[in-house]
Amino acid sequence: MSPDPAIEDLLRELAPQVLGPLVRRYGGFDTCEDAVQEALLAAATQWPVEGVPDSPRSWLITVASRRRIELLRNEAARRRREETVAATEPADPAPAPDVDDTLTLFLLCCHPALTPPSQIALTLRAVGGLTTGEIARGFLVPESTIGQRISRAKSSIKAGGAGFRLPPAEELADRMAAVLQVLYLIFNEGYTASSGDALHRVELSAEAIRLTRQLRARLPEDGEVAGLLALMLLTDARRPARTSAGGALVPLPDQDRRLWDQGMIAEGTDLVTATLKSAPVGPYQLQAAIAAVHDSALRAEETDWREILMLYELLESVFPGPMVSLNRIVAVAMVHGPESALPQLEAIDLKNHHRVPAVRAHLLELSGDHEAARSSYEEAARLTLSVPEKRYLESRAKSL
Repeated sequence: MSPDPAIEDLLRELAPQVLGPLVRRYGGFDTCEDAVQEALLAAATQWPVEGVPDSPRSWLITVASRRRIELLRNEAARRRREETVAATEPADPAPAPDVDDTLTLFLLCCHPALTPPSQIALTLRAVGGLTTGEIARGFLVPESTIGQRISRAKSSIKAGGAGFRLPPAEELADRMAAVLQVLYLIFNEGYTASSGDALHRVELSAEAIRLTRQLRARLPEDGEVAGLLALMLLTDARRPARTSAGGALVPLPDQDRRLWDQGMIAEGTDLVTATLKSAPVGPYQLQAAIAAVHDSALRAEETDWREILMLYELLESVFPGPMVSLNRIVAVAMVHGPESALPQLEAIDLKNHHRVPAVRAHLLELSGDHEAARSSYEEAARLTLSVPEKRYLESRAKSL
């Protein structure tokens, strides 16, 4: 039976809302996560046949709780603690609490005892609802590597005895880098899905924005939290113009800017303007400032590329990375011409990421070398797993 996309989306949305209450009630993140995965699997099998229950979240919590109790029984049997378990377990799972535990779950996954890659992988799985394969594509590593990383992370949390509670503000700093990176990864997967038929996964980008708003409410003076929220708002504001009525990708220069969400642009611009004046500058604030420059142009040809290049040079000098360098090279091309930018692409190491040949193709097209541009567009199309991106790149190749 083919999976129902609507049910898959619903299960992905509900996964953290089920895991949070279970961990709060029973403890033991690793066992609860296993129980939730089994409940999700049961729902994916039963709901397409029997229909979605009236309260799908409660249904999942009930099934996962029963499975968690079974696992607890098995564990207790192995340890000869059956009587203790029988005395403490509830006769039947209690009603699902009306509490949003997602932020607490998020911070548990970013526990300082875990390495940053493990924090990110575990959070993307438990909170973002991404599959192991989707996470592996984001990290540019084999799927088996991510599976082992998630397994080790759950074991580390169990061994460390971490409690399911919001940490005090003084402990948040140790987790903040991973928290912000994960939020941004979730947002990016929602804004540009790494695979599949749709360019966007709106439920992911909306959830990332919601969680970032919650985090900002707890840390209103943190400039990078504000910067990340501003970056998400300024980027997501363009989403209505980013696809055609048929779902085809519309590149930034060709978008109808009247469709951009002006409320989100105003909120994001105010946010980044205020935080740049009051907090130490960080990478998310700089990226938000770049997004604000793009959003302030009424027409593509009015974009202030010199300011964007200056901001990318500052970003690269303080927070270097291959994707930052790639974006800076695009700005170089727009300011100084593609001939100045093309040689710099040779230094970019993004393995087999499709964006490198895609940018090369764009710059070659600008320089007038259409034959080489066509070849690079075709190479980029082969590398991406996103159907809308593949179709767009193939159409560019055919147009030359």
